[in-house]
Amino acid sequence: MLIIITAPSGAGKTSITRYLLHHFPQLAFSVSAATRPQRQDEINGVDYYFMTLEEFQHKIKNQEFVEWEMVYEGRYYGTLKTELQRIQSNNKIPILDIDVKGAIHVQEQFPDESLSIFVQPPSIEELKRRLELRATESVEALQDRLNKAAYEISFRHHFNKIIINDNLQTACEEARRVISDFLTREGLLPTERFGE
Repeated sequence: MLIIITAPSGAGKTSITRYLLHHFPQLAFSVSAATRPQRQDEINGVDYYFMTLEEFQHKIKNQEFVEWEMVYEGRYYGTLKTELQRIQSNNKIPILDIDVKGAIHVQEQFPDESLSIFVQPPSIEELKRRLELRATESVEALQDRLNKAAYEISFRHHFNKIIINDNLQTACEEARRVISDFLTREGLLPTERFGE
């Protein structure tokens, strides 16, 4: 089994993923590979597996990814097969925090074993505000992300569940209910008295 959390950049998928990992010991974070520069507060092998473009392309050629995408020009992201195997060998369920195209690819490969959640921002204007608060993007990069977000939102109905992140705490609790129902259905969680 695996759980896929996807959203346009800045919609809150990483915050929701962290919340779910805190509440469900059965889950383990699937660390993605990336060719983007490592930020100051990030740890290689914890936040991402940071790779050079050459390393990443070598792994593509060797078919080492479950999914991979060039998310932005020259910036690749992907899910390594070895990462899913590592988590499953520890008897945990991988939770993937990945981009929309990658999520569709994973879901196509594991249609009966996956639960996918699309986190939708309340509006493009609100998404712009959130991304501006991050202050990690140039004006051009920010506009690229917003254009991409509008495109990605058009794919939301490909996923099992859509959660609109208007309020982060409410969105987290909704995601928790969805995961709880899924794990209970799969016999991986006793019937939960929600809210305890």
